[in-house]
Amino acid sequence: QVQLVESGGGLVQAGDSLTLSCAASGRTFSATMGWFRQFSGKEREFVAAIEWSGQSTRYADSVKGRFTISKDNAKNTVNLQMNSLRPEDTAVYYCAAGGPKYGFQYRAWFPTDFGSWGQGTQVTVSS
Repeated sequence: QVQLVESGGGLVQAGDSLTLSCAASGRTFSATMGWFRQFSGKEREFVAAIEWSGQSTRYADSVKGRFTISKDNAKNTVNLQMNSLRPEDTAVYYCAAGGPKYGFQYRAWFPTDFGSWGQGTQVTVSS
């Protein structure tokens, strides 16, 4: 069983930076891990993914160039560094584990691709 615990959310102003962290336990680091976000009243959407070795990453177009996903296998953590935050980034952010390894570089990522989820952390960006 995989347990994921997110931390680092909060209230910031537009243009600020924030780092989310996901602490993982269990058999997860051999699979793809990712971050999703959910706007109020909307479906959960893909933000970023990192393959098991940490060498390859993927991003949603809306965050490309502003967000960076990274992992520390020694500490069993996956981080999401968010820079130049915008009010439209306001959402609950979720860490996900257990994603497939195949097609990492070209596939579209959906919540159903991942088997384990954290409880979510709120990020609010004021204008």
